[in-house]
Amino acid sequence: MSFFTRQSAEQFDAPTAAVDDVSGDYTIDPTHTRIGFSTRHAMVTTVRGQFTDFAGTATIDAANPGNSKVQLTIQTASIDTGVADRDGHLRSADFFDADNNKEITFSSTDVARDGDDWVITGDLSIKGETKPVTITFEPTGSARDPFGNLRVGFEGGTAINRKDWGLTWNAALETGGVLVSEKVKLEFDVSAIRNAQDA
Repeated sequence: MSFFTRQSAEQFDAPTAAVDDVSGDYTIDPTHTRIGFSTRHAMVTTVRGQFTDFAGTATIDAANPGNSKVQLTIQTASIDTGVADRDGHLRSADFFDADNNKEITFSSTDVARDGDDWVITGDLSIKGETKPVTITFEPTGSARDPFGNLRVGFEGGTAINRKDWGLTWNAALETGGVLVSEKVKLEFDVSAIRNAQDA
């Protein structure tokens, strides 16, 4: 067991399983979901942020994973790193050009199972560029919440090179290296609610 896994096991209650079969149509709950990212700054520290305005749906078919699908739409201007000046720069034409590229989208093209994990491949569109990405998600449980909703949880992540989507701005450091890493880690902590007709 890795340090991270051990720490997680010690910090959180054990996951629950309200249903054996999580198949159905779901809507992502944005108030309990995080779409985050992290990257290196000046080659010495990690800057983290997230998008705060997004919507998504998922169809889960546990028996035939290939029939599953995921759609996600993120409002580009909702990027939030906790520093207003940095967020303004990220929204500018140097990076996301949020005024002219209002949405970031992901649409799955293939879903497969690897043991308990779900491996989702899809088209990620940023700033007019569409490239395939693959994200592995670990299920974190299912539960019936106090309002009668059936919820499922997943955690996943992947790494991309931002230059592949035209996010090329950078500045050289006198000591060598660059100000902003080209590699960006994407992080997903997802809570989704099964749609009423499937609940």
